[in-house]
Amino acid sequence: MLSIAEKDLGTPKRESAQLVTLTIDGQEVTVPVGTSVMRAAALSDVKIPKLCATEQLEAFGSCRLCLVQIEGMKGLPASCTTPVAAGMKVTTQNKQLADIRRGVMELYISDHPLDCLTCPANGHCELQDMAGVVGLREVRYGYEGANHLTVEKDTSNPYFTFDASKCIVCSRCVRACDEQQGTFALTIQNRGFESTVSASQNVSFMDSECVSCGACVQACPTATLSEKSLIEKGQAEHSITTTCAYCGVGCSFRAEMKGEEVVRMVPNMDGHANHGHSCVKGRFAIGYATHSDRIVKPMIRSKITDPWREVSWEEAIGYAASELKRIQAKYGRDSIGGITSSRCTNEETYVVQKLVRAGFGNNNVDTCARVCHSPTGYGLKNTLGESAGTQNFDSVMKSDVIFVIGANPTDGHPVFASQMKRRLRQGAKLIVADPRRIDLVRTPHIEAEQHLKLRPGTNVALINSLAHVVVAEGLVKEDFVRARCEMPSFEKWRNFVAQERNSPEAMEAVTGVPAADVRAAARLYATGGNGAIYYGLGVTEHSQGSTMVMGIANLAMATGNVGREGVGVNPLRGQNNVQGSCDMGSFPHEFPGYRHVSDDSVRALFEDAWGMKLLGEPGLRIPNMFEAALDGEFKGLYIEGEDIAQSDPNTQHVTAALTSMECIIVQDLFLNESAKFAHVFLPGSSFLEKDGTFTNAERRISRVRKVMKPKSGYADWEITQLLSNAVGYPMNYTHPSEIMDEIARLTPTFTGVSFDRIDELGSIQWPCNAEHPEGTPTMHIGEFVRGKGKFLVTEYVPTAEKVNARYPLILTTGRILSQYNVGAQTRRTENNAWHDEDRLEIHPQDAEDRGIAEGDWVGIESRAGDTVLRARVTERVQPGVVYTTFHFPESGANVITTDNSDWATNCPEYKVTAVQAVRVSQPSEWQKRFREFSETQETLLKSADVMFVDK
Repeated sequence: MLSIAEKDLGTPKRESAQLVTLTIDGQEVTVPVGTSVMRAAALSDVKIPKLCATEQLEAFGSCRLCLVQIEGMKGLPASCTTPVAAGMKVTTQNKQLADIRRGVMELYISDHPLDCLTCPANGHCELQDMAGVVGLREVRYGYEGANHLTVEKDTSNPYFTFDASKCIVCSRCVRACDEQQGTFALTIQNRGFESTVSASQNVSFMDSECVSCGACVQACPTATLSEKSLIEKGQAEHSITTTCAYCGVGCSFRAEMKGEEVVRMVPNMDGHANHGHSCVKGRFAIGYATHSDRIVKPMIRSKITDPWREVSWEEAIGYAASELKRIQAKYGRDSIGGITSSRCTNEETYVVQKLVRAGFGNNNVDTCARVCHSPTGYGLKNTLGESAGTQNFDSVMKSDVIFVIGANPTDGHPVFASQMKRRLRQGAKLIVADPRRIDLVRTPHIEAEQHLKLRPGTNVALINSLAHVVVAEGLVKEDFVRARCEMPSFEKWRNFVAQERNSPEAMEAVTGVPAADVRAAARLYATGGNGAIYYGLGVTEHSQGSTMVMGIANLAMATGNVGREGVGVNPLRGQNNVQGSCDMGSFPHEFPGYRHVSDDSVRALFEDAWGMKLLGEPGLRIPNMFEAALDGEFKGLYIEGEDIAQSDPNTQHVTAALTSMECIIVQDLFLNESAKFAHVFLPGSSFLEKDGTFTNAERRISRVRKVMKPKSGYADWEITQLLSNAVGYPMNYTHPSEIMDEIARLTPTFTGVSFDRIDELGSIQWPCNAEHPEGTPTMHIGEFVRGKGKFLVTEYVPTAEKVNARYPLILTTGRILSQYNVGAQTRRTENNAWHDEDRLEIHPQDAEDRGIAEGDWVGIESRAGDTVLRARVTERVQPGVVYTTFHFPESGANVITTDNSDWATNCPEYKVTAVQAVRVSQPSEWQKRFREFSETQETLLKSADVMFVDK
């Protein structure tokens, strides 16, 4: 069902420099070669009736409504499947065509419920529209005899219904699942009159392989597939385009509204990152914004054992500011700090780091990128010259070889994964390096050429052995390296990787990957055409995360796979604005634009703009804050939109640090795990309640637009501004656009960015400046940002986290499609229908050795702690490796992760924890304490008679 305010031209756009001129209803039209007659007509405002055709899908030609007459051509061809030709003369309207279309529509309506007035699609139903267009006034066939009018409706999916009685079997839903999503969960079962749409093998949608991306709902021309929210609330009256607040893909959506109520979220066909596609989270999982757990009034308390007290904004801000000033007066300037959010906008992140640097007078600011992609910034900055990925997402459509390392795109970045799968179905080759068998390894119509199933913690050994093959077998792109890279660094690197100790044969004992597989993968990547590397947290969250990022950059440069479309080094960022939070200066050693605080000229620029003397020494990173807190030196923390008590490793260490602080200010939607240790709670705003920008994994800056007033009265940037004014550093912004204007003045890569410019272009990929006024889709064309690319030696150093007789298994962690990060948002939606607890994946052999069966409670103990999870026995994981997600706080996944971290950035080594797993019958001691503490905090919240959101 089409979104309001969207026009559908019937068939996909074709790109070609060659143009064709034809005549449609006497009007000359010029379009690219390959364009369909239907699209050519639509571009000239000639509307041809259609039902099975839509711009998002390849033409199918089944509905027979779009028949046209073409001079010199026999019969009446379907305009959707007929390409234009030079000199073609097309007639779209005459009596013969009208009679045929009316007869076809009469057949459709003869087996369709006549409940238009009560139908959820009323007013936006393409079948209803076409009946009017063709002039249908009667149905001569009657409604007796065989029909589909009494078919039972499938309501199993929490977000949409499937009413087969309204289905016209146009196959749009099936094709959307195949072409857009690539899941192939739907099919047309049977033939002729018995033809029906079937989910998997004729099961309910909930029990099928459907991933609830919504593509089928979007494609359906009738009310057969309808959002439950649309059924309940009725049609929207207006729509506002905004950007999704989940993963780093940054999908564009139209929020369809009734006043300030969201009716549904519809993926924007003009979205530059998603092109009208979506996933279950972005499309459907927005209920958290109005969930009953949401707190909308400020609260304060003196101690975490005290009940919360609801207060006015004035009192809350005043109390928070006075506590911060008291702590600094008692313990010193560096005794407080702040943590920015990768879920908030660029503008909100910018003002938080500005508050810390100019208002607190120190550089104690950090962000959640510390625990995910900080090695990306370090590794890419030192090799290529910029702390970000090199390509746009569309670049993958020109890739010949796709190398996925330590990432699970179908779960973590599903919309981009669908685009990647489309390219793979077209013939691109796939290499996967992952300890676990992710879905991409083998999925409908796709199978990886190589799955390098390495042992967790041996990434650098693997990348070195791949590089060894490239060097030893003469596969280096010598001309590229000579022209584009520093030759002394290359020679040093080449001599290093050429050593026999880095060969696949020597490293096989370390990585567990057969040498022949490594050699085959290296040859394919180096010689297979355009080679693109996509990587995730399985690369960065290691003790050698930064080393591995540099190793990836080395490999890409050595093979000439940088600086054009279809290639590149592409970090798949985990959160909606984790790239932006880094860009905005959220690290303690960098101002916005990745410029070091020790640089006198840069610091002078910010001092002049901010009117304050700024420190030239880096501040504390998040782990340093914890250590300083336990040492009694760090006592105050302002946390905007992050939940470090759940997300950071070694939970017991983190909570001990939080407990030792005297004032923790949490700004969030819910009383999350960190807020249970807080003294001030400032109710934040959801992405639906604010204006600003997000920057996705491809450096794309997109607008976030307010669709409703903030539930708490203020957007997050306004709350930070209030706090800044209260601590004595004045901020006087009146709109987020003014903050972006300041960012542009102070940040060379953002010079050409403004809200007006983004509105004009739709989105902008930085750098955007005088040299690149419309942004930079592909970086490092011609030369690297740093001038010459720099190769760095990547010596493999085994992790200190080793298995032994007591801890014989390696635990690694990751995400799942239906949940997001710490789950604060998705756990408060119907997504729990798919994943309502974190489970431990364990190989059948390891399970059998321990007497563990599917669903058993399993105790997992590490050097840091222990917890209990239910078992999922599966061959997805290799023997000796167990895996879990971290979306539910009571699971305690991070109770067992350790303090080991990346040597350069302190990014935690979430992916390698030595553990033992045993069958148990009760929760762990930590889980018992957690439950008791949480119940106490909930009681203290309820005793305050706190105001929650009014739905």
